[in-house]
Amino acid sequence: MKKLWIGTSWKMNKDSDSAQAWASAVLPRIEKLHPQLQPFVIPPFPYISSVSSAFDASVMKVGAQNMCWQEEGAFTGEVSPLMVKDCGGSVVEMGHSERRAQFGETDETVNMKVHAALRHGLTPLVCVGDSGKEKRWGVSREAVIKQVKIALYEVPDHQIPQVIIAYEPIWAIGESGIPATPQEAESMHFAIRRALRELYGADLADAMTLLYGGSVNLDNASNLLDQPNIDGVFVGRTAWNASGYVQLLEIANSKFSS
Repeated sequence: MKKLWIGTSWKMNKDSDSAQAWASAVLPRIEKLHPQLQPFVIPPFPYISSVSSAFDASVMKVGAQNMCWQEEGAFTGEVSPLMVKDCGGSVVEMGHSERRAQFGETDETVNMKVHAALRHGLTPLVCVGDSGKEKRWGVSREAVIKQVKIALYEVPDHQIPQVIIAYEPIWAIGESGIPATPQEAESMHFAIRRALRELYGADLADAMTLLYGGSVNLDNASNLLDQPNIDGVFVGRTAWNASGYVQLLEIANSKFSS
């Protein structure tokens, strides 16, 4: 049975005290979750070590918001896969629309980071999404599937299930974002899954984890998790508060008892 993933990226928020307070508040709850529920958190890089040390790595996965594709070298300001692992990280977020728009992330560099992460036993979490203009033009599926295919270029079949894809429509992200309806999100996830089946066959495609992110909140999380091709949610500000994240875990946990 595939795990249900519930995670959050803090982006450039929190300090060491608030990071530790969040971890301390969440810790008692995650130890009682259904074993098929996979919580994860992606703090800013300075706090990966302290947050990861607060949790049992077999229960809570901790990740990095970005990573260089090189192991070392003259890459000022970058973080290597080895550094992520050394700090206790096991997941690497890559390709987020903010990094694409503000820091020059491209489909090609995302692919390079996917390969680097897999070489070092890290889980690539690849963010893909369509813009508001692409949605209006009716080319959302083409735009998203292009990103998926390039991210996975030349990844060996046996490593394909290790890659997580997070569909995050750009028009749904942020404080002013409009969340995709469960039906809209499922439609895109179905299209991604179908493209993966064409590339790798049903078994490998169905083994891949597909997440939805984009203004996920306590009101829409349950319906999103009920969709057949959505294997979890990647949450922003709703989960930055420990109580919000714990409530999301409770919602997800209830799916195993119903």
